[in-house]
Amino acid sequence: MNPVQQAEVSSNQAESSDASAPKTSKYVAHAKKLIHHRMLIGIKDGRFFVGNFYCIDKQGNIILQDAVEYRSTRRSSPSPMEHRVVGLILIPFSCRTSCHVDCSIEEQLSLLSLKEQI
Repeated sequence: MNPVQQAEVSSNQAESSDASAPKTSKYVAHAKKLIHHRMLIGIKDGRFFVGNFYCIDKQGNIILQDAVEYRSTRRSSPSPMEHRVVGLILIPFSCRTSCHVDCSIEEQLSLLSLKEQI
């Protein structure tokens, strides 16, 4: 085989491997943009966590990095908040009640357009 034929074969192999590579969806692309952004997540028992978004799985479970847990010390309405550092935490989808991301206005608008497409 001459060098030209070898180059053609290798370029054809590269094209076929690119075609077989899984393409990421637009939702995955949006999630990738949120990595390392500050996120506030509320859970069913009234606590909430603030930390850096680390990842999300197919089931919707979220992992926060450098997270801090906040909870009310009393049941009365204007109660002081108690906090503790928890580090890395997994928050199950079934426990989440709210999720807020600290990002620029442009990023917020792109996330809103994603919500309208669903």
